[in-house]
Amino acid sequence: MGGDLADVRLWAGELGALHERFVHRFNREEPRQSALAYMRGLVAPLERKNGWTLAEEAGHGGPDRIHRLLNRIEWDADEVLDDVRDYVVEHLGDQDAVLIVDDTGFLKKGIRSAGVQRQYSGTAGRTENCQIGVFLAYATSRGRTLIDRRLYLPTSWTDDRERCRRAGIDDHVAFETKVAMAKTMVRRAIADHVPFRWVTADAAYGSGPVLRQLLRSTSRATSRRTALLAHTPRGQSCPPPRSCRIGPRVTLEGPPSNPALRASVCPAGSPAPRRYTEVGNRGQVGVATFAVRGAGLQVR
Repeated sequence: MGGDLADVRLWAGELGALHERFVHRFNREEPRQSALAYMRGLVAPLERKNGWTLAEEAGHGGPDRIHRLLNRIEWDADEVLDDVRDYVVEHLGDQDAVLIVDDTGFLKKGIRSAGVQRQYSGTAGRTENCQIGVFLAYATSRGRTLIDRRLYLPTSWTDDRERCRRAGIDDHVAFETKVAMAKTMVRRAIADHVPFRWVTADAAYGSGPVLRQLLRSTSRATSRRTALLAHTPRGQSCPPPRSCRIGPRVTLEGPPSNPALRASVCPAGSPAPRRYTEVGNRGQVGVATFAVRGAGLQVR
């Protein structure tokens, strides 16, 4: 019991310390306290997490304060994201860290949520009415968490500016592909000196030249060896991309040696051994395509 109480106090203290890092982003006391209550609710062992359940966990009489925090009170989510990312790098930062690019779907029933339409959702494994978010995670041997995000807006939204305005989307927000969003997030991590050595993604992001070219140019400018790993789905061949056919090709049996990378590519309980194909690039940037023969690359 004493150990459990000590753990609770430690968690509460660290959550308060994290809250202090961005509390200045809010102009009044109510949103500051609502933000802390919201964070406590997110890490609480609740079966479902929405405005009502988070409000109940905080002891509020209703969800109004949580809703005001998320929908009405003015605060800059990107500035808070910067504060949280700095906290992550301070506690988990590692030169051998792995950036993980992935998207996920949020199933919806209506048509008003920003970006919602019938589209493929990896979460559901089929085409559904949903929103799609593109995320950048940060993984090291000490832990993993999200450090950036983008909401994908299909052309059915960006071509209808009035619909965008009703959803609170500014007129300057234009269509971007998911790969372009991933490139923007990785570039931002590089510009802000987030330490990492690997970038992982599935074939939708890693097969094309967009991320590869970014990492090559970054490697040349910083003398930092960086690699991109892309998963090829089961049953598909994995030829080296044309842009990478200038270096040695090495077949590896078993998981990568980097602990954080191994945790990303080969989660506990996954079948082994697995076969990977690595494509080098003159020692400047290890652009690699990992063909996983088995359950696939798990990055969620």
